[in-house]
Amino acid sequence: MLVALEGLPGAGKSTLRDRLLADARARGIPLDHTGQFSWLSLAATRTLVRLRAGVQADDPKDAVEAACRDLTLHARFNLAPALARGPVIADRLSLSTACLIALVHRRPVAEYVERLAEQQQARPQLTVLLTTDPDLCQARLEGRQTAPRFTDRPEIAAPLADLYRQAATAWSRCTGLEVWQRPCTTKADLDELATDCHTHLHGSTRPPTTTETS
Repeated sequence: MLVALEGLPGAGKSTLRDRLLADARARGIPLDHTGQFSWLSLAATRTLVRLRAGVQADDPKDAVEAACRDLTLHARFNLAPALARGPVIADRLSLSTACLIALVHRRPVAEYVERLAEQQQARPQLTVLLTTDPDLCQARLEGRQTAPRFTDRPEIAAPLADLYRQAATAWSRCTGLEVWQRPCTTKADLDELATDCHTHLHGSTRPPTTTETS
């Protein structure tokens, strides 16, 4: 099973990922993790790096096609081998890519979601969209030692959060797959998310009662 963690910078994705991996190790359960991109195509990488810096492609179609090429390689060379060993957690995947392209090019996110969803080998069975308040996300980012990225800018947080909500709706509509929309604000939130994700990873199909499914 592939589970994708999506949401704003500072929403708690990496914290949740690390908690899931630590819990799995403590229980002796196989669980792998991967990132958003494969970086296996030089041409696609050039476009993706520019997008991450907030630079538009000459044509928005070039951006999404580069993302699709990368996602195809990601599915074949990274996701498939990892999934053969057991469940995998992706810290960002297609929704984050679609939102990035839509944000940079100021276009509707649904068209990019639908195009990326065509890469069926990279579809997560479950997507967890962390809806942590943008102001709290920004406060968390201020404490980081790494250089800020384009998507870390305060003026981008609210528009990007809205794009994620739209992307979640589009994803469920075109794939029929689950999207849990929940905050990761407190330790209690983190504990509940970790428990529910592990339950889902081990075969439960019962959505948590607090889940908002798009």
